[in-house]
Amino acid sequence: MKLVRGAWKILVGIKDGLVLIAMLIFFGLLFGALSAKPGPTAIRDGALLLRLDGQIVEQPVESDAFATLGGAAPVRQYRLRDLVRALDKAKDDDRVKAVVLDLDSFGGGYPAAVDEVANAVRRVRDGGKPVLAYATAYTDSGYRLAANASEVWMSPMGGTLFMGPGGSQLYYKGLIDKLGVNAHVYRVGKYKSFVEPYTRTDASPEAKEENLKLYGVLFGQWQEAIAKARPKAKFADFLSKPGEVIAAVKGDIAKANLQAGLVDKLGTRFDFNKRVAEIAGSDSSKAPGNFNTIKYAAYVEANPLPTGGDAIGVLTIAGDIVDGKSGSGSAGADTVAKALLDGLAKKSLKALVVRVDSPGGSALASEDMRRAIMEAKAQKLPIVVSMGSLAASGGYWVSTAGDVIFAQPSTITGSIGIFGIIPSFENTLKKIGVTTDGVKTTPLSGQPDVMGGFTAETDAIFQAGIENGYRQFITRVSEARKLSPARVDEIGQGRVWDGGTARQIGLVDRFGGLKDAIDEAAKRAGLKPDAVHAEYLEKKPAWFGRLVQKLIGPGDDDDSASGEGADAFTRIAAERRAVFARALGDVKRIGTGAAIQARCLECDGLGGPAASASDIKLMDFVLAKVTQ
Repeated sequence: MKLVRGAWKILVGIKDGLVLIAMLIFFGLLFGALSAKPGPTAIRDGALLLRLDGQIVEQPVESDAFATLGGAAPVRQYRLRDLVRALDKAKDDDRVKAVVLDLDSFGGGYPAAVDEVANAVRRVRDGGKPVLAYATAYTDSGYRLAANASEVWMSPMGGTLFMGPGGSQLYYKGLIDKLGVNAHVYRVGKYKSFVEPYTRTDASPEAKEENLKLYGVLFGQWQEAIAKARPKAKFADFLSKPGEVIAAVKGDIAKANLQAGLVDKLGTRFDFNKRVAEIAGSDSSKAPGNFNTIKYAAYVEANPLPTGGDAIGVLTIAGDIVDGKSGSGSAGADTVAKALLDGLAKKSLKALVVRVDSPGGSALASEDMRRAIMEAKAQKLPIVVSMGSLAASGGYWVSTAGDVIFAQPSTITGSIGIFGIIPSFENTLKKIGVTTDGVKTTPLSGQPDVMGGFTAETDAIFQAGIENGYRQFITRVSEARKLSPARVDEIGQGRVWDGGTARQIGLVDRFGGLKDAIDEAAKRAGLKPDAVHAEYLEKKPAWFGRLVQKLIGPGDDDDSASGEGADAFTRIAAERRAVFARALGDVKRIGTGAAIQARCLECDGLGGPAASASDIKLMDFVLAKVTQ
């Protein structure tokens, strides 16, 4: 009997091994087939279709392959530099008869990123090429793009309402008290508001004052841009008294938009596609409503980054700054440092541009990244910092390594401050009759004691550590920006600045984008800007993730504009749900991330990263529990 069982186990093992080998061979062959590059897709005459069914970001997150295969919706993100390059190429490409912006499912982005794409759209239009935009209902950021089109279309069943920056923020102090959780908060910075949701039931007067200043400046820039793009559009009443405007047309928002000159034409998607076909042509063998399309992914592939000339390294620090390795939407100190050090060793770099697009995060990781960049400086490479949409708190800490700092007027930066949060549960345990006891050999035995509570001495030590971290932050900024520590402390204290104000107070040197920073780096290296290329020092996506991404494919398969439309109310509700999910995700991240952080709260309310799949799952779980 034992012999039979042993033989059976051997047969099962052989079977499992063969299945595993077959799966590996299958996926290997499939990946090889999908990865084969016979050459870029031939670009034929037509309209370049930008179906932006996601967010504009500095660096797209790597898809969670297993979650995607399990049925989770993939997160669509569009790399900023690819969009700008495609639009600038299209401007002078005779094969591109028009550019089509499908903005029905546009996920927005931070103001600076949206501004860059909007300016690129305008360059296409100013070059004499038609640009046509369509949406059922435009968001603020969507309209920032559409306003630069030569024709702005909208569904007659839709309508556009402008929200402006701002809104509600979750505060957890009441819940924390009910649960008996003791949130030990250590902070420096009068305006460092990231900890307020855990210590207050509302925003402090100082936080509200600073937020109003920042949001006011950024919203003012948005209004100026819209007025410049569409000087005849009367949008002021939509901002100051939208209720009266909509009531005057008996709830017909689309009609109000048309009368105010916000849009040029109302029509269905079929009408819009026919209009594009008049310019770009159509395929008579296909169903009516198609037009000759140049797919965005194929166009980007056909117009790769230049590789000639000397190499200027571009190190991207995008997302939350974390210790260790980079994850989805985060920049890990170990990953970033390795990419830089490998580039210095293998790429013959002549200069380095550090592209920062981060709200901050771990103070330790920020310093580790700064030290890695200083290694490039030790090798006599010029260091130029290019701030993207945001370079706040830990993002600014990293930026202090630069010889010169570029930013956009709508870049969000500053937030020079530091904090730490560690919860303890002694009161929670008491509520259920659980207590703690023990012996101690030193004042710090068992500390920080999350079950029995912290001692006054532990709290004092942690606060002293936070204050020391703030002094280091002040010192880094003072030495880099040639400002006195007292002046840095005055403009610090956690204050968040727009790029324009940051330049006035000395935190930023010049206005400009990534291309301007690369040109400056070339000049500082004694090279001509047109004789260099950008060498991006980035971690390559895992092979399985690339495989799944190829299987999913881009969202531009149709030869028409055919996004999933939603009216103004549906879009607004979806945005609010996403904000709620992101807020809950932040609670989880702050509880599981580094204890000492340099991070910006205000940044999250300005078109920041979309709620991740895990954020949405957490929201669904919370709502399910609340409604039970």
